Amino acid sequence: MKKRIKKVVLWVEHKGLKIISINPWFSSFYYFLFSSAFRREHHAVIKGRIQYYNQNIWGNDVNYLLTRNIHRIEKGLIMKQRKPVFALEYIEETVHAYEIAVRSYSNEQVREFKWYTDVLSTYFESVDHSNTVINLERKKFENCRIGFKDELKSAPYKRNFDLRQVSYDQMYNLAILRRSVRWYEERKVPRELIDKAIKIAGLSPSACNRQPFEFRVYDKPELVREIADITWGTKGFSHNFPALIVLVGKLEAYFDERDRHVIYIDASLAAMSFMFALETQGLSSCPINWPDVKEFESKMSNLLKLVPHERPVMLISLGYPDKDAMVPFSEKKGLSVLRTYNKIN
Repeated sequence: MKKRIKKVVLWVEHKGLKIISINPWFSSFYYFLFSSAFRREHHAVIKGRIQYYNQNIWGNDVNYLLTRNIHRIEKGLIMKQRKPVFALEYIEETVHAYEIAVRSYSNEQVREFKWYTDVLSTYFESVDHSNTVINLERKKFENCRIGFKDELKSAPYKRNFDLRQVSYDQMYNLAILRRSVRWYEERKVPRELIDKAIKIAGLSPSACNRQPFEFRVYDKPELVREIADITWGTKGFSHNFPALIVLVGKLEAYFDERDRHVIYIDASLAAMSFMFALETQGLSSCPINWPDVKEFESKMSNLLKLVPHERPVMLISLGYPDKDAMVPFSEKKGLSVLRTYNKIN
């Protein structure tokens, strides 16, 4: 009888969803009245936009705006048929943001500021100075620019392909070796090894180079266990995690809803690089699914003191693998299933 009732409920739900899907307005109406599944995302995105404006437009923390615009300038500089004048619509905003950022410059920001400075310097050396706007902004930049002794420019360059020392077979073998490991040795993981892996993760591609995420590392046993036990995906083995990462996405990096999913894309790209980097140092890991469940989100936010525009993307356990323990085989889809060329429909 229970199976019959469940089947009827599923049938009704399926038919209802088909009706709701006829029109986007129906779908929005459904989620407005009957489901709160996206309510936290709506709230987080709005809070993120408010924080973006507070920091980058009305405040003095212009990192995300400046980073995005400098990256846009870099893309203009690498064009093969470079225009004599480009970035006019945002160069004034960029130089103004640079002026604001310089006021709070610290030695901890050397890398970022050298990049900002070198790219802007290259830009003003490359564009047509007869343009009134460009000439004015060039003078403003020269009046506040920071000088760096390092002669190697942090600006567009030609890659050194001699650095490509990892073969396809070596990379393939590393990918085969990397598996989701759930059982670890009772050994503390040196923080310097975690930091080295995060350093490689930081080299991962990111939309407009904003890197809207943070690796929160936990290695206190009681705290690791408390965090790991929040979600379903760790039951039965969370007690043996030597360390745990909570990868947190930051929605204050974006001024518009169109980018709301980039925290998951960019953080995931960094996470994969991080896990490969761990393997090269004799460490293993397990990315743990983070379902959007209200209870989990609330517990995690309260425990880690997350603000509304910070969202957990995933958890990653890590440690020295127990060499006597097994890992799931987890057969992957074949190339012919994963790949198509020039597919239209």
